[in-house]
Amino acid sequence: MLHWFLNMARVMRKEFRLVFSSPGTMIFFFALPLAYPIVYAAIYNPEVTRDMPVAVVDRCRTAESREFVRHADATQAMKICGYAADMAEARRWWEEKKCFAVIEIPADYSARVARGEQGVIQFYSDASLLLRYRTFLQSLTELQMATDADLREIAINTLGVSGMASAGGSSIQTEAYFLGDPQQGFASFIMPGIVVLILQQSMILGITFLGGASNERRRLNRGLDPLAVQASPLVTVLGKACCYVILYIPLSIYILHYIPVWFHFPHLGNPLEYILFIFPMLLATAMLGLTCTCMVAEKESAFVVVVFTSVVFLFLSGLTWPRYAMPPFWQWLGDIIPATWGMEGFIRINNNGATLSQQIVPYAWLWCLTAVYTLTAWLVACLRARVSLSALGAVKSN
Repeated sequence: MLHWFLNMARVMRKEFRLVFSSPGTMIFFFALPLAYPIVYAAIYNPEVTRDMPVAVVDRCRTAESREFVRHADATQAMKICGYAADMAEARRWWEEKKCFAVIEIPADYSARVARGEQGVIQFYSDASLLLRYRTFLQSLTELQMATDADLREIAINTLGVSGMASAGGSSIQTEAYFLGDPQQGFASFIMPGIVVLILQQSMILGITFLGGASNERRRLNRGLDPLAVQASPLVTVLGKACCYVILYIPLSIYILHYIPVWFHFPHLGNPLEYILFIFPMLLATAMLGLTCTCMVAEKESAFVVVVFTSVVFLFLSGLTWPRYAMPPFWQWLGDIIPATWGMEGFIRINNNGATLSQQIVPYAWLWCLTAVYTLTAWLVACLRARVSLSALGAVKSN
């Protein structure tokens, strides 16, 4: 047993040397997870667009239309940049990027409102940035509800108590509380899941890069890797996996704890609980990466594997499309990806304040994937060891 652990320590020490002696692997293991979260968070900040310039084409020119424009300017999203004489002038402002939206008030707006009819105001928005369009839409909805409430109040005051029933109105006030994303920002929504995927993809990229380098050395040395430690397949797999997990524990603390704190993302969970939760995901990812080394013939092949799978893994995680709406095949494919369960559990713990005991299902799935990918990584190591023994026997016979 002591000899077994000593061999595993030798494998782990050798893997540490290979990692720190390879500039490419250090970029994938350290530079990528350290820089990517900051770059993504900086791109998506500020999360909420404010005071976007809006042009007004007021064909009504009444007190009611001017009041509506003042209320629009008071919203969080819109800032009235000026009155255009007609839509042609407003379109020129739009093309010159002086405004991102246009409010067109028809000439009969005040007359229709005075008659108790529905007043129609046209709003044209630049939809090239969905974050901007969504903010416009939300502010317009709130402005419409506030204007409707004011008109109902005027109608009640005019008709008196007897006219309250015909005037209608809402007797219930509603308030929205957005759990897990109080700012309703895009970064707060997507970053907690993206950082987990960064952990998985950067680790797989580094492991497959090392595996490709080992395969290159084997081709140059008649099937033998001169830098490999002579140990059993299971010892080799466990020693390498321990090396990768040890390297990624501090990186996980940096990504999962400090990035949300620095950029003011939702951060309600207990750090100890989501670090314990992410541990089996790191272990499963390490075993998955060791399994994928059989698919890379050289170091450059690692880029093809990871770049091809990154977008697929993002969609299968349910971050951009709910998993329950996917066909059964895609749900099953997402189930075998460690980051899928890592995202689900981490978002619930970090954003919604869940505990580790409440996330027992994704936690159990991560341990099951760890066991499955340990078996597949061991099979790959056994195959590689058999090839090495055959090559060694051929060398000795020669």
